[in-house]
Amino acid sequence: MPAAVVPVAVGAAAAVGEPGDLVGWRVVAALVVSLALQVGVNYANDYSDGVRGTDDVRVGPTRLVASGLASASSVKRAALLAFGVAAVAGLAIALATSLWLLVVGAAAIAAGWFYTGGPKPYGYLGLGEVFVFVFFGLVATAGTTFAAIESVTTLSLVVGSAVGSLACALLVINNLRDIPTDRDVGKRTLAVRLGDGRTRWFYALLVTAAFALTAVAAAWRLPVLLGLAAVPFAIGPVRSVLGGAGGPALIPVLGSTGRLQLVWGVLVTVGLSI
Repeated sequence: MPAAVVPVAVGAAAAVGEPGDLVGWRVVAALVVSLALQVGVNYANDYSDGVRGTDDVRVGPTRLVASGLASASSVKRAALLAFGVAAVAGLAIALATSLWLLVVGAAAIAAGWFYTGGPKPYGYLGLGEVFVFVFFGLVATAGTTFAAIESVTTLSLVVGSAVGSLACALLVINNLRDIPTDRDVGKRTLAVRLGDGRTRWFYALLVTAAFALTAVAAAWRLPVLLGLAAVPFAIGPVRSVLGGAGGPALIPVLGSTGRLQLVWGVLVTVGLSI
């Protein structure tokens, strides 16, 4: 869930002090959109991977369909309901700002479903990180800034790229853990394509990029450097990944990466708001 909350908080903070009045209810609606999309994507992935049999042998946390804890049809309904909530909240923002947001929202929902759904899911082709970077990084962050002040700033794009880097790091951990099982079922994630060793360095690169972009953002607002205080939270997970942790040992790393993103997000939000 930090992957859904952080971009909205950072995007709203990037809007602080910019020309125009910051409209609070539209920021809240953007948070509803982001959270609902996150929930919808997770249910959609659970459903699609479950009916494909991809999750029949799973190392990570239990999935509903694959484990039989819920029927495929009920998980599919939950996904569609979550996407519906996101669509309603997004419609409210679009009507108050620009109808072009309807196109962005439709693209986000479609990307969430076809990540593992449809006849040729792009998540099986190694493009999952692109979706996460774009929609849970750039679009969620800069989109929140636009919802707040009806303008997209360069600063919101820079910090949105940092948000996207950390969101991608979460996905990379998932896919690194699942390389053996994904390879066996023909799921060609980016981690499968890169291989174990290069995927580990890719994770470290993403985390490093987030802090580098934080430093770049200081060109607009110096206090955003407060986000660099989150560096100690990155040391443990990066060390574990580069040290060769695999399988179930990567599940705590996923949690650590989520905490890193949350701490970084809080610090950057405060820094941007000063």
